Amino acid sequence: GSVLSIQSKIFYIIVGIIVWYLFLNSGIHPTIAGVLVAFCVPSRPVFAPEKYIKQIRKAIAHFNADDDESLSRRSILDKDQMDWLKEIESASDKVISPLQDLEDSLHPVVSYLIVPLFAFANAGICFWGMSAGAFFSGISLAIIIGLVVGKFLGVFAFSWVTVKTGLAPMPARSDWKMIASIAMLAGIGFTVSLFIANLSFGGGSETGNTLLNNAKLGIVIGSLIAGAGGFLLLHHFLPTTAQDAGE
Repeated sequence: GSVLSIQSKIFYIIVGIIVWYLFLNSGIHPTIAGVLVAFCVPSRPVFAPEKYIKQIRKAIAHFNADDDESLSRRSILDKDQMDWLKEIESASDKVISPLQDLEDSLHPVVSYLIVPLFAFANAGICFWGMSAGAFFSGISLAIIIGLVVGKFLGVFAFSWVTVKTGLAPMPARSDWKMIASIAMLAGIGFTVSLFIANLSFGGGSETGNTLLNNAKLGIVIGSLIAGAGGFLLLHHFLPTTAQDAGE
């Protein structure tokens, strides 16, 4: 899609639904379809910001300061005014890439509806018959270490290498203590971790159910530790005032 320079969001939504349906009926998990379609959505806008600014200035120049008073007294625009405003609207749509626009549009739905529904449907943990040692042993312990230690080391180490090799700049007004705090927050793994655990251990057997239950326990405990640790680190290392942040 992006190779053909197709910028229509509707195109990718329709293609995404078709690919998802085909994956679902082929026996491949449909989540893979979402990942593949997302890779195809263009991340580059039609208009570069410089071209967008020129387009906006050209369209807004039609509105003179002398017209302000007359425009404030009318609710119906004339044909030329509508065309100029539509040019601005069109340019504004084209300066935002389809990928970023879709992300911005879907974010509220995903955050406030889809993720909570997923969490409520998959987070059930049965403590009946579970020994105290299961909390910090076996698969539970492995997942806790993976989330709290593994995520922290992975995010922090790759961030350090990326900055040191010049592939990306250090974020403005930040330091490595702040990056470490964010890396700790990366250990909060809930929805995707539960999803992978269900794929790995959700076979329906007694052994699989036990492993899945222990995995869910490790995910919850690991996420709580990572969240609390990240909060405490950020609370300690973030500047308390704008002056401290260098603004």
